Formats: sequence, C-alpha cells, structure tokens
Amino acid sequence: MASKIVTFTLNGRRIEVLVKPLTTVQTLLRDQLGLTSTKAGCKQGGCGSCTVLVNGDPMMSCLLPVEDVQGQEVTTLEGITPTPGLHIIQEVFYENFAIQCGYCTPGMIMVSKALLDRNPHPGREEIIDALTGNYCRCTGYEPIIQAIEEAARRMNGNGN
Repeated sequence: MASKIVTFTLNGRRIEVLVKPLTTVQTLLRDQLGLTSTKAGCKQGGCGSCTVLVNGDPMMSCLLPVEDVQGQEVTTLEGITPTPGLHIIQEVFYENFAIQCGYCTPGMIMVSKALLDRNPHPGREEIIDALTGNYCRCTGYEPIIQAIEEAARRMNGNGN
C-alpha cells in the first residue's frame, strides 16, 4: 500500500504529514514529529500512557491510525503546556506528589484535562471513572485523584 498525506490540526497548528498505512498517531508523534510526551508504554491500549485528545476526547494514540485523525484536532501534553510555565493541572500534579516515575503522567494529565473541560466540578467517582484505562504502578492513585480535585478548585477560582 502506498503512503498517504494526512492533514489535521496538532496543538493548534494545521499540519500535513506523509504516513504509511496504519501508522499510529503515537508513532507519528514520537518518531516523526519528536513530541515525546506521548509515551510508548504497552502499545496495546492497556496502560493509557499514550493518551492524547482528539477533538477534546481522550484517545489511546497507540491504537489510533493517523488516517483516522484526518481533519481532526489532536492535542498532546506539549499543546497544553504554556511557554514558560506549566498548565494548572501539571502544577497540582507536581505539588500533590501525583508524579513519581512520571511515565503515566502525560496520559493522566490529558485525561484530567478532558474531564475538567467537560465537567469543571467533577465528583470523586467521576474522577475515578475518568482515570479508568490509565495505569500507574507508583502512586496508588490517591495523589492523582487529589491533584485532579485541586485542579478543579483552582480552575474554578476556589482555592490556591
């Protein structure tokens, strides 16, 4: 099969890429575009470390062919990180010790962003549900849940 040109918006910028059939978004981001916040964990959709947002929805980029994002908007951790500094979610993950080895962190932050964009006031159960599919071996999840609760408060002007 021949390579194909795919056009989509990546982190707010329209791009055009030439990809072989069934190249995943994860492979494109990491290997061709150098955006390494999208981790290459299990490559089977089981760990969530590769999570990106497609039109605001969390997606496992290791399972997503680039052809499927034609005309769509893809956002990575690099796309939400302001220059200079950190996104509020990144700040609270750091402050709440929700980062240990850091491998799952980009996926956790992207899932958190999608959740908080959809619901600025999520309850604990909704946070837990949103994290389903994102695997962490280090934190025990409690610091991550607390970080997301704190991010919600700060993003809504209810805490510091």
